[in-house]
Amino acid sequence: MSLGHVVLSSGRSIRLTELRMSSTYGGMLEGYPCRRVNDRKVDWLRRQAERAFPSTPVHFVPPSREYPDETAGAFGPVEVLPSVFCVGVFHSVAIDPAMDGSALAVAWFQPLPQVPAGENAGLALRGIHWEELAQDYEL
Repeated sequence: MSLGHVVLSSGRSIRLTELRMSSTYGGMLEGYPCRRVNDRKVDWLRRQAERAFPSTPVHFVPPSREYPDETAGAFGPVEVLPSVFCVGVFHSVAIDPAMDGSALAVAWFQPLPQVPAGENAGLALRGIHWEELAQDYEL
């Protein structure tokens, strides 16, 4: 069963079969979002995605960063990432016709906790170069 379908910019249709979401700043007890905090968070989340799916290639979509307040605090200016971090496993037809299918785990940030499907899938997600990143498999 698919959780959603996304049509990539290349025209390839991919099916979302697993999705994990978490709050980007959930558990942040002190300080404020700044470049140093966000860089560490992005690195940690990327490693989490790679650990969660060790037998599937993982593609990390770099997040957008916003600077809502020009005032610098002790750690520099406020820098905000989108509020939801996602890791999803997508499947599609095989790249090599001799195989049964292809798969790719993708980690990305998005502003709202919604399943990416159709038009609500972000441009960065729809812009994935499937043929370069996904891996074919046999059943």
